[in-house]
Amino acid sequence: MFGGNANVWFAAGMAIILVALAIGVFFGPALGGNGLALIGAGIAVFVSGIGSIIGTGITGEKAAAITSEDPEKFGRLLLLQALPGTQGIYGFLVGFLAIFKMGGFSGVLALDIAQGWQFIFACLPVAISCLLSGIWQAKVSLAGMDIVVKHPEESGKALIMPAMVETYAVLGLLASVLLIMFAVKV
Repeated sequence: MFGGNANVWFAAGMAIILVALAIGVFFGPALGGNGLALIGAGIAVFVSGIGSIIGTGITGEKAAAITSEDPEKFGRLLLLQALPGTQGIYGFLVGFLAIFKMGGFSGVLALDIAQGWQFIFACLPVAISCLLSGIWQAKVSLAGMDIVVKHPEESGKALIMPAMVETYAVLGLLASVLLIMFAVKV
């Protein structure tokens, strides 16, 4: 279901970002800085989540098919399926951090429009990197599942390859966290 449509889902994630940015441009004065900051947090959570949903969906389909033939491989396949799910967690952490920084848990600060835009742009690195890496990590995990099928004793090697893609999701997470903590002025 997901495999052939991964590029469509990437385009959908990017379209969501563009629509959110357009809403910010056209309705920013009405939404205010707090509204813009919440859009940024939403982008981080939602778009990163799309990467994880598609990634775990793609890998879950193949893992289920392999497990139906050889149930002994379930544990090794589960790790390969779970790897693309981390991107959604990274987006959630950035969204939570953005809401925390804007004072959403301790009494909302009155942010101006410029501060709201700072939050939006600070949330973009994690959204885009996790959307891309979730989908591509799934593709690498699928190849790793082929290793598990043919050479189960080499499943450690099958885990290392998709973990390399994870590096770029972590870099997007770090970029967004550092921007929120040190570049966004509230």
